[in-house]
Amino acid sequence: MSRWTYLTDMDGVLVHEEHLVPGADEFLAELRANDTPFLVLTNNSIYTPRDLRARLLRTGLDVPEERIWTSALATAKFLHSQRPGGSAFVIGEAGLTTALHEAGYVLTDRDPDYVVLGETRTYSFTAITRAIRLIEAGAKFIATNPDATGPSLEGSLPATGSIAALIERATGRQPYFVGKPNPLMMRSALRTLGAHSEGTVMIGDRMDTDVHSGIEAGLQTILVLTGISTKESAERYPYRPTLVLDSIADLVGRTQDPFGDGAVLT
Repeated sequence: MSRWTYLTDMDGVLVHEEHLVPGADEFLAELRANDTPFLVLTNNSIYTPRDLRARLLRTGLDVPEERIWTSALATAKFLHSQRPGGSAFVIGEAGLTTALHEAGYVLTDRDPDYVVLGETRTYSFTAITRAIRLIEAGAKFIATNPDATGPSLEGSLPATGSIAALIERATGRQPYFVGKPNPLMMRSALRTLGAHSEGTVMIGDRMDTDVHSGIEAGLQTILVLTGISTKESAERYPYRPTLVLDSIADLVGRTQDPFGDGAVLT
């Protein structure tokens, strides 16, 4: 059994634009061979873990549903801890609505406890207007993640953070963001694994979400350069990851001692 537990981002670390990042399959195989606990994390709230498992399988990665942790699951767990059996008006897709249903929440547009905003490819002006009016009437405002844009083959798409800004401007109410960089998502993932922060590594491709939340949750952090952040852009932040690697492939053969001899520590 490895002394380390791993949390790893998905897009930009294991896959990139629906293609396997070389070495990601070997990395996960090594974790399984060593009985190393791990979770694959994503701020994307559109898909259920079952959907994401199917997506990853198409790239050649076999990740069990129970090893996938999304901002939707973290949001549902947070709301259940705050107000068990509550109600919510939801703007989002199956990943979010399924997680809330499974947490015992009632989804309604009549006097809900919360307005919960997540990712969707079909933001509705009518639904956004309804959300604004419910927040004005007293519903608490929750958003799954603060990402302003999301990727697509055609370019950037407006994401949860952008729509949250619209609703905030209209209502004067700031949302509570559950996903990265809120360390709450890291801590809920740790509780799911029964792991401790001092023995856990967070691997990500973004300084502003993955590394930020990992540091705030007390984890060791590894930045890989196969996604958003570069060596140059990483230097602009006032915090540093424990380790910078070109790719997840650089961890193959050393997952049990990622910071040992040969590691390029920052």
